[in-house]
Amino acid sequence: MALTSPAAVDSAAVQRRTVQFLAAAQLLSGVGNGAALSIGSLLAVQLSGSSAWAGSVTTILTLAGAVSALPLAGLAERRGRRVGLVTGLVSAMVGAILVIVSAATGVFAVLLLGGALLGLGTAANLQARFAAVDLAAPESRGRSLATVVWAITVGAVAGPNLIQPGAVVGSALGLPAIVGPFVFSVAGLLLAAALLMIGLRPDPLLLARRLAEADDDAGILAGKAAPGRARRSLREGLRAVRSSPHAMLALASVIAAHGIMVAVMSMTPLHLQELVSNGAAGAHMGHGDSHDMGTDALVIIGFTISLHIAGMFALSPVMGWLTDRAGRIPTIVLGFFLLAVAVAVAVAGFGQQDPALVTTGLVVLGLGWSAATISGSTLLAESVEQRQRVLVQGVSDTLMGAAGALGGGLSGVVLSWVGYQGLNMASGAFAFVILAVAASAWLSSARGPSPVSG
Repeated sequence: MALTSPAAVDSAAVQRRTVQFLAAAQLLSGVGNGAALSIGSLLAVQLSGSSAWAGSVTTILTLAGAVSALPLAGLAERRGRRVGLVTGLVSAMVGAILVIVSAATGVFAVLLLGGALLGLGTAANLQARFAAVDLAAPESRGRSLATVVWAITVGAVAGPNLIQPGAVVGSALGLPAIVGPFVFSVAGLLLAAALLMIGLRPDPLLLARRLAEADDDAGILAGKAAPGRARRSLREGLRAVRSSPHAMLALASVIAAHGIMVAVMSMTPLHLQELVSNGAAGAHMGHGDSHDMGTDALVIIGFTISLHIAGMFALSPVMGWLTDRAGRIPTIVLGFFLLAVAVAVAVAGFGQQDPALVTTGLVVLGLGWSAATISGSTLLAESVEQRQRVLVQGVSDTLMGAAGALGGGLSGVVLSWVGYQGLNMASGAFAFVILAVAASAWLSSARGPSPVSG
């Protein structure tokens, strides 16, 4: 089929439709990851017979998402966003089916394979935020990206709450009740993939590239050199990032914010459990010793993590608006300031013995992550050349996932050495370093005209 001339396409209308379909797909596909995070540990213990494997599904899902980010970006580079995103979602759908099969057969290895394929869905969901800015105008890139990030909230919140209705559906289908929510995951991922196959036409990345090539052709006629194709490797992606100071700041911001957030968040449930067992929570919440501390711990931990997730995603449209109105770099500064404040409120001598203040710190931590990630991702997308953009975005997602895995893995070791306060003071020191770098870049950019990047 002949391609439509770029001049004949209303790119603004395509952009609006692209964001709408991406947001709808995020709503549907988010249920898959929500179910995996809430039920995966239960299934792992049940099938392996040991609590030592409780975190195996989450770990392999996270690692698979990081490892697959660059290959999926390469596929998008060659075939377009539609093919790259749909491949990730279909792979995740197969993963959800394998999780159901694992429960029906009792084979633990099948569960791990299913978790790995669900990780490809995570990578696709992350890359969807970049698809939202392929055609976006500079003044609305932050809001477009934030809209897609916000849409994942519904799925992430719905997933853990589908356990009971999922059990009813699973039993009706003759499946183990525990994997009932994954029936919803399969349906949601299938619908999300179908939406993107239908809605991402024309493909936003391919159209953006054709529009850029039309500009390049005009440049060639004016005597300018034509750009070559970007090579697809982690090394080449990092080389492209190093060519732009703003891209380096953006990448460092996204990686550091994610690593700090995961390190602090992953150890907070253990800290809260310790506070409850020592009676601190009961005193602060007005409970006496007669209360069941085990029940109190589950309630407090669940409430805290729910509020933390809300902080991460619920206000992302506000962070997108700030990114566009205040500037990319000022919003990065705000993000790391909030991360530093979160540590101070929750642990650094101010509130580490008060569950209410720990919870407040976790909410602020989520807000800081949201501001830094949305503004950093937006700045990264516009700080490299069009031909390098998808590769750099894949590198960003790979390193972001690796930072999360590293932060989660090392946080337990640091906790055992220096305790919860020491862990968070170390995280706070790291946040202050990036805050200082971003503030310096902001002051430097303020001396010259840079309306987009702050």
